[in-house]
Amino acid sequence: MTTEHRQAAPPAKGGAAPRPTTDPSAASRSALQDPKEQRRAERRSRRYRWDIKYSPYAFISPFFLFFAAFGLFPLLYTGWAALHSSSMLTPNDMEWVGFDNFTRLWDDEFFWTALRNTFTIGIISTVPQLLMALGLAHLLNYKLRGSMFYRVAILTPYATSIAAATLVFAMLYGRDYGVINWGLELIGIDRIDWQAGTWSSQFAVATIVIWRWTGYNTLIYLAAMQAVPNDLYESAALDGASRWKQFIHITLPALRPTILFTVVVSTIGATQLFGEPLLFAGDPSGGTQHQYQTLGLYMYEMGWINRHLGRAAAIAWTMFLLLIVIGLIYWVVTRIIGRSTGEED
Repeated sequence: MTTEHRQAAPPAKGGAAPRPTTDPSAASRSALQDPKEQRRAERRSRRYRWDIKYSPYAFISPFFLFFAAFGLFPLLYTGWAALHSSSMLTPNDMEWVGFDNFTRLWDDEFFWTALRNTFTIGIISTVPQLLMALGLAHLLNYKLRGSMFYRVAILTPYATSIAAATLVFAMLYGRDYGVINWGLELIGIDRIDWQAGTWSSQFAVATIVIWRWTGYNTLIYLAAMQAVPNDLYESAALDGASRWKQFIHITLPALRPTILFTVVVSTIGATQLFGEPLLFAGDPSGGTQHQYQTLGLYMYEMGWINRHLGRAAAIAWTMFLLLIVIGLIYWVVTRIIGRSTGEED
């Protein structure tokens, strides 16, 4: 019998058409009942849980790996070397001396000279640098034509190489053919041997630091100033306050945390000052009388010139402890400022 002569199936009760026998959910349930599919689903679920749980650690692991290799390990090894007497020529031959390398620094006049030079150069470079940065940021905070050009231009010294900038300043401060001495002679002042004098050499090194880092701090202050609400300035202007009074009573109080941050960062940078004084005259001794030798230069001279690895490591850890003290001072001052601000509010 052909399909044309087959009788149609009787309709279901109630006259409704019969439901299709194909059910997607039933098919999926039957597929899941397969042991292989169940194992695959479990593996996919397990991989998903592992991805959610461990992927963030994998993303941040490169930082910790590089920090452990190039930060933590050198720090620990330097601390271990500081407790031994060792030569740079034979670094594996170490003799335990305990804290002798640290106690010898108390009687080392060159260490105290380097510490004093680091402090004075840090003062005469940090204070003018931050004051100039604060003034420039205040000017750039107003609407100026071509302000973006000035912001990019003021950051150019920071992008300049330390070696290139220092060599240019070394030529400017040259005794016989320097442009600065030539300008001094035009106004009747005798030539100055900038590298020979204590204050002259430290002033010259400080000007390199000022020139290179003023623009960087200017942009930090400018970003903080732009976060101050304009309503405060408008209210002060309506009350008759001049721009100077607005700067004193509105801008400076709002910038206190930022100013403290730049002071601490500049102090840390001054403690680690190395490239500018080294390239200024190419002498790790910092002049014939160590007049501008910093702690970084003294550590370099002790390690690479005198070959005393243990003593150089002790100087490095002393600098590290100084930075910790600076950090603690920053923390205490921050707490004091926070409490005073809370009391005012």
